[in-house]
Amino acid sequence: MRFPVVARSGAGLRCPLCGSPTRQATGEYEEHGVTATLKDEGNTRIEAFLDNIRSLYNVGSMFRSADGAGIRHLYLCGMTPTPDNPRLAKTALGAQNTVPWTYRRNGLSAAISLRESGRRLWALEGGPSSVPLMEALPDLSGPTLVLVVGNEVSGVDPAILELCERIVHIPMKGSKSCLNAAVAFGIAAYQLCVPGLKGNTG
Repeated sequence: MRFPVVARSGAGLRCPLCGSPTRQATGEYEEHGVTATLKDEGNTRIEAFLDNIRSLYNVGSMFRSADGAGIRHLYLCGMTPTPDNPRLAKTALGAQNTVPWTYRRNGLSAAISLRESGRRLWALEGGPSSVPLMEALPDLSGPTLVLVVGNEVSGVDPAILELCERIVHIPMKGSKSCLNAAVAFGIAAYQLCVPGLKGNTG
């Protein structure tokens, strides 16, 4: 079996499957990341509200997507794990240190506070009132928009949903009615924050 090991990482001395000693077959593998190439054109007036996301790994992935897209703040509520849990770093890979976040136990009271502060809440959710995200892109020159994402199984709390200005969804082509919460969040975050994606309906 062949597997890559980033140069100078210190990993790779043993096979990750069977534990046998390994040998280097080719030159060192260098990590090929993407440097920050997007300009801040005033499109960072986006925050996100993660209510009762149960998966530690989904939340870690959401931190990475938030960092990449330029989400300004994450509000973590209910059972949503926070970066205080060291295992979150496994998927956040450092983004938990670059994206500001706060935690509130009661998501509904947190949502009410955000509304009272002048923020607009948009829920990422299905249902008869939901419209495709690509057709509902907001005017980001107005008040800060907060993208609300709910529990992986139950969705957004109905009481919080009532506080939302709009309900949006990502169109689906297959047999499933929704995507993984972290995947959906990543798509929505980039659609809202990255200028080049606006109006791209596929």
